[in-house]
Amino acid sequence: MKKIVAIYTGQGLAEPLQKLILDKLSGINLVNLIDDSLIRDVITAGTVTKSVSRRLINYYQIAAEMGADLILNTCSSVGEIADMGRELVDIPLVKIDEPMAEHAAANYAQIGVIATLPTTLEPTIRLIKSQAQRLNREVEVVDGLAAGAYQALVSGSPEEHDRLILEVGQKLSQQVDCIVLAQASMMRMQEQLQEYAGVTVLASPPLCLPRINEILEL
Repeated sequence: MKKIVAIYTGQGLAEPLQKLILDKLSGINLVNLIDDSLIRDVITAGTVTKSVSRRLINYYQIAAEMGADLILNTCSSVGEIADMGRELVDIPLVKIDEPMAEHAAANYAQIGVIATLPTTLEPTIRLIKSQAQRLNREVEVVDGLAAGAYQALVSGSPEEHDRLILEVGQKLSQQVDCIVLAQASMMRMQEQLQEYAGVTVLASPPLCLPRINEILEL
C-alpha cells in the first residue's frame, strides 16, 4: 500500500477529505497530521509567520520520516511554505490547490476566487497567476472575499456562512466564466454554488486526486 500523509492546519477538512481519498483511490494508507493552532496563528497575524513556517517544515520532515510516499498539503493559506518544503524532502509534496489552479488557468480567461479568509485569498490568486504565466496564458483574476463567512462557520452558523458565499458567487458570476473555491473545505458547496451562480465552479480536492493517482501510479 502507498502511504499518504496529509497535513492540516484545521479540523474541519480532515473527515470529508479522508472519505473522498479512500473512496476514490485504492491501495492507500492515509495518515492525518492536524495542528489547528497553525491557521489560528495565521489569522491572528494576518500572514504566515516564521513560527508557522518552521512548524510546517517540521511536519513535512516528520511525514517523510514516517515513510510517506506522498505528502499532501491541504491548506491554501500556507501553500507557499509547501514550495519551500519541496526543497527539503525527497518525496513528492503535493499542494491540494495546485491542480485546480492549473486547470483554471489553462481553461478560463476570467477567473473568480472565493475565500472566507484574506490569508487564503491572496495566495490562491498568486498561485493561479503563476500557473497562467507558466502556461503562457493571459488571465484576469477577480477576488471575492466572503467577509464574515469564516467567523459565522466557527461560531456555529453554517447557514450564514453558506449564504455569504452564495452572495459573493452571484456577484462574481457577472464578471467571470469560472469560480475557484480557494479553501478545500468549501468543496461541499461546489454543486450548490454552480447551480446558483450559473458558471463553472472548481473545488480543489476532486481535481487533486488524479495528480495523486498519477504520482503514486495507483
